[in-house]
Amino acid sequence: MEKFNSTYSKVCLHTLLFFCFALRVSVAQPTIAFDPVITGLSSPMQLVHAGDGSNRIFIVQKGGTILVYDNNYANIGTFLTVTGLLTGGEQGLLSLAFHPNYETNGFFFVYYVNAAGNLEIKRFQVSADPNIANAASGVVVLTIPHPGQSNHNGGELHFGTDGYLYLSTGDGGSGNDPSNNAQNATVLLGKMLRINVNTSATAPFYTNPANNPYPAGNVPKNEIFATGLRNPFRWSFDRQTNDMWIGDVGQGSEEEINHKTAATTSGANFGWRCYEGDNAHLTGGCPPIAQFHFPVHTYTTGSAAGRSVVGGVVYRGISKPLMQGYYVGADYFSGDIHVVGPVDDPEMTTTVQTSIYTGISDFGETENGEIFAVSLTGGTVYALSPANPLPVELVSFTATPGLESVQLSWKTAMEKNFRQFDVEYSTDAKRFDKIGTVVSQSFPNGGVYHFSHNIMTRNTTYYRLKMVDNDDRFKYSKILSVSRDGDDLSANFVRPSFIDNRMMNVVLEEPFTSIELVGVNGSILLKQDITNKKGNIGVPLGTMAAGMYVVRLQGESKVVNQKVLISQ
Repeated sequence: MEKFNSTYSKVCLHTLLFFCFALRVSVAQPTIAFDPVITGLSSPMQLVHAGDGSNRIFIVQKGGTILVYDNNYANIGTFLTVTGLLTGGEQGLLSLAFHPNYETNGFFFVYYVNAAGNLEIKRFQVSADPNIANAASGVVVLTIPHPGQSNHNGGELHFGTDGYLYLSTGDGGSGNDPSNNAQNATVLLGKMLRINVNTSATAPFYTNPANNPYPAGNVPKNEIFATGLRNPFRWSFDRQTNDMWIGDVGQGSEEEINHKTAATTSGANFGWRCYEGDNAHLTGGCPPIAQFHFPVHTYTTGSAAGRSVVGGVVYRGISKPLMQGYYVGADYFSGDIHVVGPVDDPEMTTTVQTSIYTGISDFGETENGEIFAVSLTGGTVYALSPANPLPVELVSFTATPGLESVQLSWKTAMEKNFRQFDVEYSTDAKRFDKIGTVVSQSFPNGGVYHFSHNIMTRNTTYYRLKMVDNDDRFKYSKILSVSRDGDDLSANFVRPSFIDNRMMNVVLEEPFTSIELVGVNGSILLKQDITNKKGNIGVPLGTMAAGMYVVRLQGESKVVNQKVLISQ
């Protein structure tokens, strides 16, 4: 994992939406609670199961030892100690995967950095004692040359439903992938690999599937399944759909979580080093942008959000229905928990939960689909479960452009001890700035909110809500896109727009339901019902302070805005 020992929700929008739309927002992601179940471990890296019906838990430790526990978290003993490793920095024993037919053949595979600094897969077999491996049975399956850097090793092993063994590898280390390994389809670094392992007693111990996407000279196909990864330290298959979820550690711009369906993963190019997250990085000599796959979630590297993403898993157990169908990942340094989903929703939402659990190195599953987090620095395994959810339920969020502003409206179905909505704005759907705060009304049955953003640009703009609880937990709404091209923004209904007599004259040429006077901070200072009124209407301004305001006419299906200046 990048920066492993060194000292928000975002959606990549590639298609502009209609300029005004109402969006049903699903934001009921569970808040994740951590319950310590195994402690006192030595730099634990990963939690896996054997898939043999025993419900045992196997803990991979960085120094080479694999421990085995029963389903009540009782330590059974040491399953195997892998020797001949380098264990400094990001090196060590990184992953373990059991053969799909382990119950009958007893084979399993480990991934580590060998004494020469190269990446290696080794196969072992269990002994007559089901809780002890036969250390003498080890054979090297695959060795991948690695440059002189000790970082960017990947890497995690998983078997797919196709029976093949998959492995994530880093780009070889250093900055900017100097050899461009990740984009080179003849080099095994910076990739997702797929091989067909066999159980023979003699070499070779694997072959390359004939439907792997890349050729290799006189060999029909090579080991590469997908390209363009920087340091995919942790990744997983969704056990229900076989979709692939990859946490790829960023360099200096963005941490990213990638998702590809089972049908579209083969040959996918995840962008590095041409792109880092959604951002162009080193694009010289790169293929067209359409050939890259961009993340479903990113966050800024080196910010308070963290600097080293740890890929997670989709919950498919049965004991925690509130977590069903949600992806859970984290950041190693900040401890932020990223909950994405539900994953069967094509417009997945992300909730970011701050936590004290830093140093997470893995999210693993037991045989029955329960999720656990492994803390490398804390030597602890945590069982995950849903905690109390954020006490707000967002029903809808809409954006409507006017002459000189965009009106945002949203509705909640429930609020309880909830603090505020931060309104965030972006010109590229990547970098968002806070433009205002709307305090919660704390209505148990929900409320309706409005915010006006005074802006005249005709370029596409983007908005989202950051919903903040009293204890600083927060989650994001979906992103709204507002395109103003082609809109009729020529209305001039306040005449004159310079008001010096404390009376505003409004000319209604079509029916509207209300008129509002909006301050520069988006707050509504005056509102009057004008249903069924037409012609000239005088609106007294009383003691309204001098300054610039927006006047908004609200109709059943139309909103019109105009700036006015009120003098002393």
